Amino acid sequence: MLLIAAAAVILLSGAGIAAMMGWIPTTSGDPGQGAVPPASQKPAPAAALPRAAPAQVASRVPARTVCSVCGVVESVREVERPGESSGAGVVAGGVAGAVVGRQFGEGRTRDAATVLGAVGGAVAGDMIEKRVKTSKSYEITIRFEDGSTRVLTEANPPAWRPGDRVRVVDGQVRPNA
Repeated sequence: MLLIAAAAVILLSGAGIAAMMGWIPTTSGDPGQGAVPPASQKPAPAAALPRAAPAQVASRVPARTVCSVCGVVESVREVERPGESSGAGVVAGGVAGAVVGRQFGEGRTRDAATVLGAVGGAVAGDMIEKRVKTSKSYEITIRFEDGSTRVLTEANPPAWRPGDRVRVVDGQVRPNA
């Protein structure tokens, strides 16, 4: 009976860890994450645009200069970077797992439960440490007036949305007023 209970605890702990690590699909999350904009929002390729004959008459309107730092936000994407393990989670999880495993059985059964608890706790502790140290950043893709594209990274959630007119000054995104 105790072996069945110990096995059930280990299996349920593994399922809980898998759910926390994102290995098991859940219904939570951002439904817009990874969404592709409709084709109607993309500019037509140059070959598909009609070409007019070159005009021979001089225009009185001066040609518009292209702003090399002005553009439009194409997308804002959240990027999650996995954390690094320092080993502290492995040690703490192993000790905690061994203590819990030691509570089950007698003799060799107790020894086996202690070892299984230590191994399971070490794995869980390592995964939890990595999950806790996960960091987020935000990538802002900007298409400039000259046709070039640049991706800027910010640590905090940006206020920019796709379609916002902006300019980039010293690596910082500013409103284009």
